[in-house]
Amino acid sequence: MDKISVVVPCWNEEEALPIYYKEMRRVMDKMSNNAGEESLDFELIFVDDGSTDGTLRVMKDLHGKDARCKYFSFSRNFGKEAAIYAGLKASEGSFVAVMDVDLQDPPSLLPKMYEILKNEDYDSVATRRSTRKGEPKIH
Repeated sequence: MDKISVVVPCWNEEEALPIYYKEMRRVMDKMSNNAGEESLDFELIFVDDGSTDGTLRVMKDLHGKDARCKYFSFSRNFGKEAAIYAGLKASEGSFVAVMDVDLQDPPSLLPKMYEILKNEDYDSVATRRSTRKGEPKIH
């Protein structure tokens, strides 16, 4: 059985976490249902990078509702790279993705990425934004 670990670094993401989880749950359910005879499992590894809002509380709530949700909490802000590293160290999956909770890394791309890794001769796959069309200008 394949397992996909998704590492999600978080800093003050109390409002974004439920939205991200809802979208990610939809993708996980779709991928699990489309796995056919081969079973597919997931774990979401949320890493709280010293948030000062209710991020940790939301992570705990998600863990209580869905055992696939795991969380770690830093005592202070160590930076995104440290949060990613902690999540990677904790991951148990045969495939690992790192995603931002703000949905700029759309969970909807995960099925295609997984398909490429399973069916083509690649060790890793990444995405990149090809246009910023529709995004507001930085002021």
